[in-house]
Amino acid sequence: MSGRHDDPVMVFSTERGLVCPKCRVPVAKCHCGKEEPAPAGDGIVRVRRETKGRGGKTVTAVAGVPLWGKALQDLASDLKRRCGTGGTVKDGVIEIQGDHRETIVAELSRRGFTVKLAGG
Repeated sequence: MSGRHDDPVMVFSTERGLVCPKCRVPVAKCHCGKEEPAPAGDGIVRVRRETKGRGGKTVTAVAGVPLWGKALQDLASDLKRRCGTGGTVKDGVIEIQGDHRETIVAELSRRGFTVKLAGG
């Protein structure tokens, strides 16, 4: 090995600001990942209650929603507002603080999704 760096990844430029590491275009003009496909699945949205790894706190996890990006974030915001609590989206799974399974199942069914309660 010659000891030189082959192709350093630039993420910030003083001339252009933040730069996409994939296409090296300013982030404002980048189209990488903007039109990502919906995650593959069986078309069933699964709603489950989780407590493991959360210090005893309960969250309601919503997985398998056939949405991506902004549409998934908007749905998460609507569900948080409907339940009157906080939450987040991590790796395509909506996490709502507290046990709100019935409320979420009713809301998703009303919106036309096929929904199942998962877990115990």
